[in-house]
Amino acid sequence: MVIVTQKACQITLLSLCYLIMARFVDQARIYVKAGDGGSGCVSFRREKYVPRGGPDGGDGGDGGDVVLLTDPQVHTLYDFYHQVHFYAENGKHGMGKKMKGKDGEDLILRVPVGTLVRDAETGEILGDLTKPGQTLVVARGGKGGRGNAHFATPTRQAPKFAEKGTPGEERWLILELKLIADVGLVGFPNAGKSTLLSRITSAKPKIADYPFTTLEPNLGVVSLSEGETFIVADIPGLIEGAHKGLGLGHEFLRHIERTRIILYILDITRGEDISKDIESLQRELYLYNPKLLEKDFLIALNKIDTIKTEERKAKLERLKALFKGEHANKIFAISAVTGEGIKDLLNALANQVNKIRQSEVLT
Repeated sequence: MVIVTQKACQITLLSLCYLIMARFVDQARIYVKAGDGGSGCVSFRREKYVPRGGPDGGDGGDGGDVVLLTDPQVHTLYDFYHQVHFYAENGKHGMGKKMKGKDGEDLILRVPVGTLVRDAETGEILGDLTKPGQTLVVARGGKGGRGNAHFATPTRQAPKFAEKGTPGEERWLILELKLIADVGLVGFPNAGKSTLLSRITSAKPKIADYPFTTLEPNLGVVSLSEGETFIVADIPGLIEGAHKGLGLGHEFLRHIERTRIILYILDITRGEDISKDIESLQRELYLYNPKLLEKDFLIALNKIDTIKTEERKAKLERLKALFKGEHANKIFAISAVTGEGIKDLLNALANQVNKIRQSEVLT
């Protein structure tokens, strides 16, 4: 008979959480070093029957660059979790007979689309890689030195020196991944975000009847009958004080910054607290980044299958009273379990996404 203590269960669960989170790494600090340029060669012609052979030292090759390349097949920065130092190839030294040294190979580092690159020391943004196949040179290779053949003059016919290659650039970088999605699902733990994502897309997030089952963002594609598609991101549940680093949500708040629309998921069974939930969620977003409240949004009251119709109507009216004008029409009652009300919600999201996309094209 095996007896498992509560402490052992907690340790096992914690270890499992670490393993799950390790799959999704959205920040990395790495060191990159471009290749050094090869040195020029000091050489003189030594050929039979050729008197007074002159200098014929070749140039050194250039060092390789370190280049970041966005790859749609790469979804996290996990490759930079264990390996931190990256070096491009040095240029080869010049040789006799004016032979140039071989240039060093560029080092290509593949990163996810949506990677923000900063200089770790200055904080300067070096690039924001938001398109597939986009490249960014983060460290340039050194130049190869000139061979002694370049320094021959009428008064200095046998130079016995050449240039050394210049060193390649080196720096520490901060890579920060911000998922690019049309719609970001935001809500408190256990509000039903993952259940909704699994119903409207083919994504398979972890779903359970306890909080914090989502330990990493999940992406899914919604395909409507009219052929319209948009991408939805499920962000781990927020708690009070998330902007200060409390809970799991703070680690992923940055991903909301990329979304076009925020869909707040509220648990309709929370009674009088439901109107306070939307205020708390918006306050956390505002304290993290005030611009987040400038984004378009919709509100989904989830779990309507668990309450009576009269109670549902009362809560809808109470929540609509918090919003004025057009915002009052942004509230939808749904059940992620039964599918009730989801079609209307998806149509509204699709309309909003299309409007934003069109405005982006015009600007």
